[in-house]
Amino acid sequence: MSAVFSLSQLAPLSQRLDWQRNPLGDVADWPQSLRTCVQLLMNSPMPMLLLWGQQLTQIYNDSFAVLAGDKHPNAFGQPVHQSWPEYREFTQPIIDAVLAGESRTHVDQYFLIPDRQHANEMWLDLTFSPVCDESGTVAGVLMMAVKASRRRRTAIKLRQRSKATRQAQHDTEERLRLAQTVTNGVGTWDWNIDQDLFVTDSRFAQMHGIEPQLSGQLPITAYLQGVHPEDRGLLTRSIKACLASNGEYAEEYRLLDADGTIRWVFARGRCFSADPGRAQRFMGAALDITERKKTEQALLHLNETLEERVAERTQALAEANVQLQREMQERERAEDALRHAQKMEAVGQLTGGIAHDFNNMLTGIIGSLDLMKRYIAAGRSAEIGRFTDAAVSSAQRAAALTHRLLAFSRRQSLDRKPLDPNHLVTSLEELFRRTKGAHITLDVQLGENIWAVNTDAGQLESALLNLIINARDAMPQGGTLRVRTRNSYLDGTDISTLEPVKAGDYVMLEVSDNGSGMTPQVLAKAFDPFFTTKPIGQGTGLGLSMIYGFAQQSGGHVTITSESGNGTCVRLYLPRHYNLQVQPRPPVTRPDAPCAIEGESVLVVEDDPAVRTLVLNVLDELGYTAHQAPDAKTALALLESSLRIDLLVTDVGLPGMNGRQLAEIARQQRPGLSVLFMTGYAESAIEREGFLDTGMDMIGKPFSVDKLATLIRAMIPAKTQA
Repeated sequence: MSAVFSLSQLAPLSQRLDWQRNPLGDVADWPQSLRTCVQLLMNSPMPMLLLWGQQLTQIYNDSFAVLAGDKHPNAFGQPVHQSWPEYREFTQPIIDAVLAGESRTHVDQYFLIPDRQHANEMWLDLTFSPVCDESGTVAGVLMMAVKASRRRRTAIKLRQRSKATRQAQHDTEERLRLAQTVTNGVGTWDWNIDQDLFVTDSRFAQMHGIEPQLSGQLPITAYLQGVHPEDRGLLTRSIKACLASNGEYAEEYRLLDADGTIRWVFARGRCFSADPGRAQRFMGAALDITERKKTEQALLHLNETLEERVAERTQALAEANVQLQREMQERERAEDALRHAQKMEAVGQLTGGIAHDFNNMLTGIIGSLDLMKRYIAAGRSAEIGRFTDAAVSSAQRAAALTHRLLAFSRRQSLDRKPLDPNHLVTSLEELFRRTKGAHITLDVQLGENIWAVNTDAGQLESALLNLIINARDAMPQGGTLRVRTRNSYLDGTDISTLEPVKAGDYVMLEVSDNGSGMTPQVLAKAFDPFFTTKPIGQGTGLGLSMIYGFAQQSGGHVTITSESGNGTCVRLYLPRHYNLQVQPRPPVTRPDAPCAIEGESVLVVEDDPAVRTLVLNVLDELGYTAHQAPDAKTALALLESSLRIDLLVTDVGLPGMNGRQLAEIARQQRPGLSVLFMTGYAESAIEREGFLDTGMDMIGKPFSVDKLATLIRAMIPAKTQA
């Protein structure tokens, strides 16, 4: 999800959507064409909307969300006609054409979008383009919007100005009152119809191209000579209609000067008569409106060319978007290559570290066993003790490394129990003091009324001890090592981790020092497996990665802050446990391996022959009757027989039917049968809680003979004595 929506403000909304129930399906299953298109529009500053699939499901970017008003956020991820039913009549023909492979452009479209308490008016230029899937079939519609409101407002202002001009002109003409107003820009006339005398002022004569000395009492036909030939007929008909109705007259017409210049005139007049049925005088005024006409024609030309300019700009934007899409594809390919290189580097570092450490340990084991064989063959069996100790020591180190790998990968089996963090730290304080060295001051600060946590005490002790050792190594010249506990509430924004933080109560355990600290480059790799700044042989590089895995598997988090020369602070957050009854940890005892009671029988189910032989030999040494099976199918035949079986010892990760399923069926055949699970790695057995029922327990591989014998002895009496 972060890869598709990571740069968008809509990322949280996309994470909350139930994509499984959405027509588009889970984001991880989207076709590459859809993912690429979504990434393009999410990274675009232009308002963009994608309609995909048969349901025309909407995906849009931050800029479009602003235009959507109250439709957002409910419209995101929903069918377009469900969210915008009021515009279906407009959009459906466009969508049908685009799905058929055509493109559509619509300029200056008006929309009224509700937004909270009011509605917003907006004008948009819209471009609709088809989007194809991997097979070349049109699968979606991509709409780009360009705000045209500013241009629209400018055009409205121009028209308003033009209207205002006409209104002013009208008001002026009304105030003329027929020959009572004479100005430099207005010419007047008075036509005596009975005498056919047309009396004008000099301004009117000048407009119509009459010499000033000739202006005066001339026939009206003389003044029609200056009118444009194409307008003479219209003007004559208008005047006759006015005379016939004995009413008012208003007309616009053109004048043609001797040099070919065309000018526009607006004339308004009225007929007067003592006899209502016949006009006797026709009086009026004329105004030169040439400049106004030029303005109107310029505005008309602007409107005529506006669509063409918008189309050109839209085409340029489309070409820019195509180029942007190509650049996005190139960037995506480069990012994929970088991620692959980083992944291979991490895998190489991980496998190299494992190989290095295991080779050292296997050398100790194989070399010791080889020398033991040589000494036995030479009759020197009494001298092989030191080689036995060396082999066991190397094997134990290998087991510890495996345990750390499981902790890092969050696949270890946690034995969760409620515990008091303050009590745990107090019980470890003496160990911390012995570990830190005399040159370092230990400062333990325990918070008051610290909440209980539900976790694996052994893993938590190991994590804290690792942090104490790291702090000690960072202060070779001495310093202060601080261990602190505190109740904390995290709301999801307090700390920054790769995994999301669930809001709630946590207990914080902090280990900090004022030592050498880390550079930003080292800090960025602090949790990487096998990354260490210590010399070869002085650290595996699994300490912090193990703590990180343990924290995440426990439902918590771990953070680290450091600055070169100013020390390091590691904080481990574990979820609060609300069961107030915390059981004290029983003292650890190591009794001798107990033997079997006569007649007790154990069924061992293990697919690994070496492990199966080892367990059978242990049981034989302890006096148990042992039965064996390499898989669940063979074991079921023995369980259905009349054999006495007091305990089922089974590996969890069996081929076919696993050990947990075998235990369920076995208990149906033999109710109350005790079951001991063995596990080296089993994803279903990571958590004891919820995996183990009453009468069940678990032992992790590798295990010692004493531990296995003690656990077997502890599980059988409850059965035999019942």
